[in-house]
Amino acid sequence: MIRKTTLIIVALLVSLALSARNYPKREMRAVWIATVANIDWPSKPGLSVNMQKEEMIELLDLAREYHLNTVIFQVRPATDAFFPSDMEPWSQWLTGEQGKAPDPFYDPLQFAIDECRKRGLELHLWLNPYRAVVDTAKASIAENHPINQHPEWFVTYGKARYFNPGLPETRNHVAAVVADLLRRYDVDALHFDDYFYPYRIAGQEFPDQDAFEKYPRGFSPDQKEDWRRDNVDLIIKQLHDTIKAVRPTVAFGISPFGVWRNQSDDPRGSATKAGQTNYDDLYANILRWQQEGWIDYVTPQLYWHIGKEVADYAILADWWSKNALGCRLYIGQAFYRINRKAKDRQWRSSRQIIKQIQLNRTIPNIDGSMFFSAKSLRSNPLKLKDKLLRGPFRYEALPPVNQRVQQITSGVPQNTQMEVKDNTIHLSWNPGRNNRAFVIYKFKKGKPANTENPENIFLITGEHECTIKISRETNPDKYYFVILALSPTNMESVPQFF
Repeated sequence: MIRKTTLIIVALLVSLALSARNYPKREMRAVWIATVANIDWPSKPGLSVNMQKEEMIELLDLAREYHLNTVIFQVRPATDAFFPSDMEPWSQWLTGEQGKAPDPFYDPLQFAIDECRKRGLELHLWLNPYRAVVDTAKASIAENHPINQHPEWFVTYGKARYFNPGLPETRNHVAAVVADLLRRYDVDALHFDDYFYPYRIAGQEFPDQDAFEKYPRGFSPDQKEDWRRDNVDLIIKQLHDTIKAVRPTVAFGISPFGVWRNQSDDPRGSATKAGQTNYDDLYANILRWQQEGWIDYVTPQLYWHIGKEVADYAILADWWSKNALGCRLYIGQAFYRINRKAKDRQWRSSRQIIKQIQLNRTIPNIDGSMFFSAKSLRSNPLKLKDKLLRGPFRYEALPPVNQRVQQITSGVPQNTQMEVKDNTIHLSWNPGRNNRAFVIYKFKKGKPANTENPENIFLITGEHECTIKISRETNPDKYYFVILALSPTNMESVPQFF
């Protein structure tokens, strides 16, 4: 038995080592930038506009240095806004006072979009659907906050306040906010996390009985939990319809808690012992949303280590792979857990993240990772950056194409020019039709231009020129360069040679 177990472990390690050498050209590599309670950005409320911009630029530059390709920016953490809105007030975590605009005025969301585009980064808008006040004892609540305009839409649970999910007014308001955002901003995806119905508080019932009695929609008194799941189904379906009507090229993604249901409660569930689950406690029936085509990607938050007894990363990654249901699947991973003093010894090394990425690449249907959160890019816990760039992220990768959204094809970059002068190479081009970003490949002269191999990716940018210092690795006598363009839905153009 011991010999058999040893052979299995050796086989797994060999498999992981081999997979690590197979670098994918297409892979989601995203980072969450959380604004609630100033987790990632800005570092504290009330910073000057210049300091806010500097901090955002630092995070986006770090994302590129880590060979990430996507940013998930939280712009509506608590029925507030990191953008000018007629429906919801400016966030207190931006200026220190809810409802107070930046001074001098600027639009943080548009600034982030512009800076992401320069760097060839995707930008996903992260919103929270029901959360209105995080802490009623500490919150700064503006006069024009919906909680003051329509107090009947909200309920208090624990120390927080939430939209009542059972009210049609809730669904309509959130959908209106989404429609307004998509009409005004050129973004790549809309993203919701795990906060639907709030996590249960022991001994407290969520106060939605009045809404259940007013809008039962055919559910009997003993079907309240099914009614709650239907409430969340309804808002997800309405948001899907809103996105497809306003901007059908934008993806709709959900990042749920990592366990749908435990196998002990449902034979379709995972071999886990989670204390709370999406289906039974948050009333989020993720599998239905995937199956119905209401969402375009799913990113379960698997913030546990490989081998954890109650929630094993490896078991859950495999379970979600088998339940992708035609939906793009990325895995949410926990940069934030890496700490030399972590309770679980597996997190006392950044190697845990490397193992997880390597494991992901061996499992069908997993198309990449999203990492929580951006402040870890600054702190580089236990040399995480070095391990990533020497290992699984040695080469850049392009975001996957999501076939569930309406596709946009990319024209060829125009007027490509190369000038060698003063020990530099200057490449320039004009954008073609539907060009969002550009990928420059480098090849040895005499070798074919194989753009399917990510080892040949030299640069990803949104700019229309770049200057390269001549070195042994870029000598124009030995190497040549090719450019392809990416469309807003990440479709690549045919190559153009310099």
